[in-house]
Amino acid sequence: MNPFELICRTPTFKKQLEEMRPRLYKVAYSWCHAADIADDLVQDTVVKAIRNANSLRDRKKMNSWLFTILANCWRDYLRQQKPSEDIDECIFTNDDSPELIQERQNITDIVQQAIATLPLGQRQVLSLVDLEGFSYAEVAEIVDIPTGTVMSRLNRARKALAEQLLELKEQNVLTVDTHIRVVK
Repeated sequence: MNPFELICRTPTFKKQLEEMRPRLYKVAYSWCHAADIADDLVQDTVVKAIRNANSLRDRKKMNSWLFTILANCWRDYLRQQKPSEDIDECIFTNDDSPELIQERQNITDIVQQAIATLPLGQRQVLSLVDLEGFSYAEVAEIVDIPTGTVMSRLNRARKALAEQLLELKEQNVLTVDTHIRVVK
């Protein structure tokens, strides 16, 4: 029996933890923009979750509990090192034409670069609300800030992102006929 099974005696906890890894990675990557750092953050999160599994009283709140641990791991990382601003190349695998894939990649790169220019607090809130679909109250609990601050940061992040993308479109850097929509 491996140590993971010893600690995670309940199959539902183990299953939930395994299912959450991709989501945790996606958010960690959106915060740090480096695959290796995101992997380390998720690994630290999982280890801490396993060690502290007994502290989770309500299994319904496991998602926000895990993201709270991830946010704490991110804070610990920031205290130890300066974050990297590198954005790794995204690779799409599908049946679309190479031109369409390249066009999408260009748009993705532009949006990632625009998001990377946002202050850390705005990036965190934007990724948790718009990418992961957490409520304002859940984000406030995860990042340990008041709900009003979550709303304020999200509003500023969305406005700044929209302004940057519209400016790029006006400069013909963003050449495709796209529209900016608010994800809620």
